[in-house]
Amino acid sequence: MTADTMTADTMTSPTPDPAVAGPDARRRSVAVDVGGVTVGGDAPIVVQSMTNTDTADIEATVAQVAALAEAGSEIVRITVDRPEAARAVPHIRDRLRAAGVAAPLVGDFHYIGHTLLAEHPACAEALAKYRINPGNVGFGEKKDRQFAAMIETALTYDKPVRIGVNWGSLDQALLTSLMDRNAQSPTPVSAAAVLREAIVQSALLSAERAEELGLGRDRIILSAKVSKVQDLVAVYRDLAQRSDHALHLGLTEAGMGAKGIVASSAALALLLQQGIGDTIRISLTPEPGGDRTLEVRVAQDLLQTMGFRDFAPDVAACPGCGRTTSTLFQELAQRIRQDLDAAMPDWRARYPGVEAMKVAVMGCIVNGPGESKHADIGISLPGTGESPAAPVFIDGKKAATLRGATIAEDFRAMVHAYVERRFGQPGSGD
Repeated sequence: MTADTMTADTMTSPTPDPAVAGPDARRRSVAVDVGGVTVGGDAPIVVQSMTNTDTADIEATVAQVAALAEAGSEIVRITVDRPEAARAVPHIRDRLRAAGVAAPLVGDFHYIGHTLLAEHPACAEALAKYRINPGNVGFGEKKDRQFAAMIETALTYDKPVRIGVNWGSLDQALLTSLMDRNAQSPTPVSAAAVLREAIVQSALLSAERAEELGLGRDRIILSAKVSKVQDLVAVYRDLAQRSDHALHLGLTEAGMGAKGIVASSAALALLLQQGIGDTIRISLTPEPGGDRTLEVRVAQDLLQTMGFRDFAPDVAACPGCGRTTSTLFQELAQRIRQDLDAAMPDWRARYPGVEAMKVAVMGCIVNGPGESKHADIGISLPGTGESPAAPVFIDGKKAATLRGATIAEDFRAMVHAYVERRFGQPGSGD
């Protein structure tokens, strides 16, 4: 579909399907190999992130990419905005590989990407994927030529591309054309609907052009980012229905702290539950001097909470109430979480399957024993006025009762022993 054939009817979002898919019924998309990481097809939903260092600062960028990869980012995007950054890219790639960091690097290009890729072939070769924004790849008669140049470079080096539309830099010529036609329609739709259609068309028309230039569907990923939750859901649902390309999900300009986490999680959860999405990024504005890896942990927690993937053992803990005035269960839950986080880099290799382990740290007798039985290993600590004893349940059965001042230390030791016993045996992680 082009702007010439678009009608008001085509811009009306389809009636939402009340059925939801969940982890067992994902939309089938064309798989794309990004530097050894498969996005789409039958592959698990991939977690990715982006650096906020100056890419020309090789040392800082290497350090941040390594930190993001260690936190679990399976693909990392870096800004390539000027010649100094382009020259740094192969050095960054080489240092990371020397350090054993295998996360593929994606180059984020705007405005002069065609020039940077042409003038810095080592950069073009080092990157695992190029991100192209069709809204600023060029303007006027230059647009088609400069977009084609980037696609031809991708063909030369056998690289996939992400055609990433963003409503903050949308193709204004396309939007204006659609707005004009809508105004002339006997049944015009809202300006918001026209904007959403422009976003979707920008992605689809750009993908169609890339294919005409010779880039296979297995080398194209699409994204269409906006900053409002309902608009994002509507755009991606439409895009998913009109294409089988792999889709990159993310709420742009989500914000800082709890607001950004909630907004991104709400938007992506709605789409993921409907089977839409092959790779995700949680785009958080970091606190000044904040930890960039937070967005990786949030992405992992979202996928694990929804049942799509397991990244680390889950710790269930009650929220506390008037029955749990002691801070013991809170402190133990925190220590167990810290223990697991610290151990996972080693455990992931030594104990296959440990990522799916469930640990419960409960604070009183009301739900404590029952929740602990549902976990692989759990403890029910005494609440206010209860007997100072803490039953421990392993694989659904009561295994011990801990007492005294060393309850926390004793339970931590039992968790480590359980991991060794269950996941340390040959074939136990199957």
